[in-house]
Amino acid sequence: MSHTLAIIKPDAVGSGKAGKILAHLEEAGFTIRALRLTKLSEAQAGAFYAVHAERPFYGELVEFMTSGPVIPLVLEAENAVSRLRETIGATDPAEAAEGTVRKLYAESKGRNAIHASDSDENAATEIAFFFSSHELLAGSS
Repeated sequence: MSHTLAIIKPDAVGSGKAGKILAHLEEAGFTIRALRLTKLSEAQAGAFYAVHAERPFYGELVEFMTSGPVIPLVLEAENAVSRLRETIGATDPAEAAEGTVRKLYAESKGRNAIHASDSDENAATEIAFFFSSHELLAGSS
């Protein structure tokens, strides 16, 4: 089993879709190992998305991610990173496959309901950004 990080973004939390997204993830076979409701400061969002600092959308992304509460969560499954990315669908909901989180719950490419780690290495870094090791619940095995 492996772990990945997801963040239910402010658009989905604010529109009351967080519960449906969590249920969708569990129904897709993920086990939640940590979860928190929080509001990111500009400094936190800037640090989390620092990899995009030189990109034209960085300022908008930081502003969006600080616009309301978010729900970071650690998910566990076989091949968690690739499975989660498949489960959530393409960044642009218009291009996302039917039945994916973004097709069902995202508003637009910029307000796309959920973040997912893009590699095992980034998943470990992103999990550590939000959770200490003692906050991660161990599996039954």
